Amino acid sequence: MKAKSFVLASLMSSMLFVAGEAVAEMKIGYVNTQRIFRDAPAAQKAGKKLEGEFAKRDQELQAMSKQLQGMQANLEKNSVTMAETERRAKEKEFADLSREFQRRQREFREDLNLRQNEENAAVIEKANKAIKQIAETEKYDLILQDVVWVSPKLDITDRVIKALAEGK
Repeated sequence: MKAKSFVLASLMSSMLFVAGEAVAEMKIGYVNTQRIFRDAPAAQKAGKKLEGEFAKRDQELQAMSKQLQGMQANLEKNSVTMAETERRAKEKEFADLSREFQRRQREFREDLNLRQNEENAAVIEKANKAIKQIAETEKYDLILQDVVWVSPKLDITDRVIKALAEGK
């Protein structure tokens, strides 16, 4: 029985040693996706594109918000001195405009989120191509994204951003 245990223990330690050797020879890299979205030229270009696309609607919403604030202030200030019918009409106008504002604001957010997701998908696709090219060129065995912690010596994010800037 002792002989079986000894053989089994020897076999296990040999396997762990071989596995440890294989892991020691692995070349591992890490890419910080958040930095890609923040620093990569493609991501910055996408952000400016979205700003341009949505600037007019954003300005319209801001103007509508100021109009609502003005109406609310006017109602609070003058509701006591207004005739009952005029006050009701102003309150209805305020409520209608408030609902319209909320609807437009919700549509704006939905449209913006949809476009951001589309642009982010394009950036990720380009980044994944650059990562794959770096992995093949520099003979990486494994490249990770979104980990809890990683040693800075494994971080290849700068190389990916540079590759994206060069249009690879």
